Amino acid sequence: MTIVKQFVFNPYQVNTYVISDETKECIIVDGACSGQDEFNKLNDYIKSEGLKPVLLVNTHAHIDHIIGNYTICNAYNIPLAAHEWCTGFLTHAKIYAQTFGIEMEAVKQTDKYLTEETPVIFGNTTLKVLDTPGHADCSVCFYNEKDRYVITGDVLFKQSIGRTDLKTGNYDKLQASIWNKLFTLPDETEVFPGHGPKTSIGFEKINNPFVAIGM
Repeated sequence: MTIVKQFVFNPYQVNTYVISDETKECIIVDGACSGQDEFNKLNDYIKSEGLKPVLLVNTHAHIDHIIGNYTICNAYNIPLAAHEWCTGFLTHAKIYAQTFGIEMEAVKQTDKYLTEETPVIFGNTTLKVLDTPGHADCSVCFYNEKDRYVITGDVLFKQSIGRTDLKTGNYDKLQASIWNKLFTLPDETEVFPGHGPKTSIGFEKINNPFVAIGM
């Protein structure tokens, strides 16, 4: 059984997750820590639990979710995995960051590409990769079928959805991703989003004003 530990980092209040299992191997989802103090909070937890990070994954490559990628990968000597279409965002990350008043010393490039055909595997845990464009063309979610939860990045929030006015955003694609990929999961599936509190698939089906389908 896995443990999902949530951290809230940087001025944009991004949820970074550490997912571990009984083997003590773990992955980090969205390296959003900004500055040494935030990285120390992440590192203190990993050390106190005796965890071994083996991979950093990104749900997508918007600046607020990748600020700490370089620091995390260097600290633990681990690769970064993201959708292939994150490459464009990462290549121009420093320029994008400046438009939001964020300074980035270095940008970590992708080492492995995430696809629906290649699940994320660590320890005794397997996470299915769901291709869910709309917030960005490179958006993916991570589904743990055994433990019934999904990490949704900025695709689905509690009673909200990701914005679609940024580069490669598309409202129709986002709705389709939610309806065709996330809302086909069991209602009891917990949703761990990229911002804000967790929710469930069943709750969002009924209560989300942007994508509710009723029961």
